[in-house]
Amino acid sequence: MSRVISIFMGPSLAADGDAQWLPTAMRNGGRRRRAAAAPTIIAQMRIRSQRINPHVGVGQCPTFALTTILGAVNVHPAGAANLEYTVDSTLASPRLRPPSFQMIALLQAKAAGLWSRSHIGNNVLAGVVVGIVALPLAMAFAIASGARPEQGLYTAIVAALLTSIFGGTRVQISGPTGAFIAVLAIITAQHGIAGLQIATLMAGVILLVFGIVRLGAVIKYIPDPVIVGFTAGIGVIIFVGQWKDFLGLAPAPSGLRFHEKLWSLIEALPTINPATAGLGLLALAILTFGARYLKRIPAPLVALVVVTVVQAVFHFPGVATIGSAFGGIPRTLPALAIPTLDAARVLSLVGPAFTIALLGAIESLLSAVVADGMTGTRHDSNQELIGQGIANIVAPLFGGFAATGAIARTATNIRNGATSPLAGIVHSVFLVMVILLLAPLASAIPLCCLSAILFVVAWNMSELPHVVRLLRGAPKVDVGILLLTFLLTVFVDLVVAVNVGVILAALFFMRRMADSVNIEQHIEELPDSGTPGSPALPADEGVVIYNIDGPVFFGAAEKLERTLEHIQRPATTLILRMGNVPFVDATGIFAIEEIITDFKRHGAAVLLAEVRPNVRYKLERGGVLANVGAENVIDTLGLALLRAKELQALSARTSSKE
Repeated sequence: MSRVISIFMGPSLAADGDAQWLPTAMRNGGRRRRAAAAPTIIAQMRIRSQRINPHVGVGQCPTFALTTILGAVNVHPAGAANLEYTVDSTLASPRLRPPSFQMIALLQAKAAGLWSRSHIGNNVLAGVVVGIVALPLAMAFAIASGARPEQGLYTAIVAALLTSIFGGTRVQISGPTGAFIAVLAIITAQHGIAGLQIATLMAGVILLVFGIVRLGAVIKYIPDPVIVGFTAGIGVIIFVGQWKDFLGLAPAPSGLRFHEKLWSLIEALPTINPATAGLGLLALAILTFGARYLKRIPAPLVALVVVTVVQAVFHFPGVATIGSAFGGIPRTLPALAIPTLDAARVLSLVGPAFTIALLGAIESLLSAVVADGMTGTRHDSNQELIGQGIANIVAPLFGGFAATGAIARTATNIRNGATSPLAGIVHSVFLVMVILLLAPLASAIPLCCLSAILFVVAWNMSELPHVVRLLRGAPKVDVGILLLTFLLTVFVDLVVAVNVGVILAALFFMRRMADSVNIEQHIEELPDSGTPGSPALPADEGVVIYNIDGPVFFGAAEKLERTLEHIQRPATTLILRMGNVPFVDATGIFAIEEIITDFKRHGAAVLLAEVRPNVRYKLERGGVLANVGAENVIDTLGLALLRAKELQALSARTSSKE
């Protein structure tokens, strides 16, 4: 039996198309022929690709991968004749090739001709510009995370270089980001910078495994209220955490919790340094107005230069600089250093490592989606995770720490003409040159200027307009999840916040799914007996037909049992129409088997009609078909009614003999 899926080509979103992976079902034994008539369409989807051919699949489209098992596939290229691919519909699932080197964005860009001379100039310029933008951000993020400023530069160099080479996004710029600050600062406070680097290395291994086992698409399923909630919470943590350097406060030692730090800072407000606060406000004003009026020059660079020059000229007392706080930045590159690992330390860092990996995966894939929207390309999620994993494994070996895709720097890269990974490579080379040539000048940079930059980062991360829009227009359940995730992020822990948010969202989704499952009695006359020209076959007395519309899973199993339990005694035959059941789980299988057993105990028969191949396979494995009888699993409702008549006649003959 062959079923058909129609695929309609959409507008191109990639210069070289999105065709990468091919289901085994289409590679082995696929039969190509010209369609003689319009096929029956049972599923539709839109593929964002410029072209498709019989020997190449359609990338990471999960809908395509899942639905090809239903049978034939019709491809309708614009202006071309229809093609039909017929495959074996008994296949349980398509198998996809594992990630290969062809998925690397660097090689994809080469295949698309983006390494030609016409593209090199734009990518070099974009790399320099984004390197200028990354310079103050990398140092600011490092200081806020409890590391030294040069370690932020080392992280930016290594991460951008390796993700550009091995990642799955052509224009992604990776490095230290604001999203990590809340997590890394706590890890550094508890385990030191060496512990942070070990946790980063472990997180890199986890990300690498995520990519190899192709969990890239799964990570995208984190609900928007959860993402908005924890990013807004991180923004608040960053904002409050920068009060000390922005205002020149001298707070007393405090705990690691947000409310403890906040109270300590409030108590220290009388110790404000006017000169530090004034320079911070000057930097904040330049950042605010520079974003509007400085189109060619990055506002953070202007703020950095202006505030540094003002402090160098006037020498305000009590203003902390990179030189006074950290002794300056060395004018050398770091040497390879393997961290010392022991079982106790590794075990204590498993939780932080998973936190870094999860947050890094979410942030990098969000950045990749933003890049896709701006460039019209399509990233490979799994290859991107592999690239991020490699970057986080190597970065701590050269003095760095956790890194991920940076949305703002990636957007800057694209706006300045980047089209290939060359821009990310140039970004890293530029930062290397800055360290080797200009490192001594960084000693004069006031910390309040870096805090002002982080204020802007915190504001952008909070996405206040988007939060307000969700609070006003989203369902109450989603609003509750957003607020709870936000509060848990700020006052408890990011991991707890994400876990609770995702679990609650999943539970409410399953409740809505269970409510959407419809189980109702069918009382109309049914003309389909499976035989051409057959008359209408009304259900005889004692034959009860029920339609199941929706998945039979643990959330809907009780509803199924509750609906059918009251009809056990009067009914002699129960027909369950399961054509609209897309899948069943173990609980659903057990519930169906219980119904069959109960009906048989009361002398009634159960027929299963219109069961889909994938559902039939699950029922067979679960022993349901053996219980109901293979002859009582029927393709059409009409044939099921005929089978019910046979069973009634057989029952009548048996009763008369007795």
